[in-house]
Amino acid sequence: MIVVSDSTTLIVLANAQRFDLLSNLFSCVYVPKAVWQEINIQSVINFPEWIQVVDVAPDESLPLLLHLLDQGESEAILLAKQRQLPLIIDEKKGRKIALQMKIDILGLLGIVLAYIKRQHITETEARDFIALVRQAGYRIAQPLVDAMFHRLHAG
Repeated sequence: MIVVSDSTTLIVLANAQRFDLLSNLFSCVYVPKAVWQEINIQSVINFPEWIQVVDVAPDESLPLLLHLLDQGESEAILLAKQRQLPLIIDEKKGRKIALQMKIDILGLLGIVLAYIKRQHITETEARDFIALVRQAGYRIAQPLVDAMFHRLHAG
């Protein structure tokens, strides 16, 4: 399966050295050039070959998106829409807009949940990973974490 990604999740996974959380779920991750530039503004992150930087086709909805979101989020949403692919995005406003555009979305917690369900990691390892990324500065509300683990046990 191929997916498009915004910057936040990729930065978190790069910092945690856990790109495997994507490679075991997706055959390829497309990243628009604006996202690549956002990610590499401070230091260069070397992507594995299955994370590909791609162009977004010109689109008349880009200016509207840019009034609401940053360049990277706007391009990621457009790329997902243009290629009819799911989108990895964690920012609340961007998620809301992507859903309004009928784009399937998932975030870091959705990836962790899928990883647990496929038995690539245990629930304890998932909790440790979430604690690690929180310590590194990734903000995630505890009710969202609780809801993810509730979904795990509910179905």
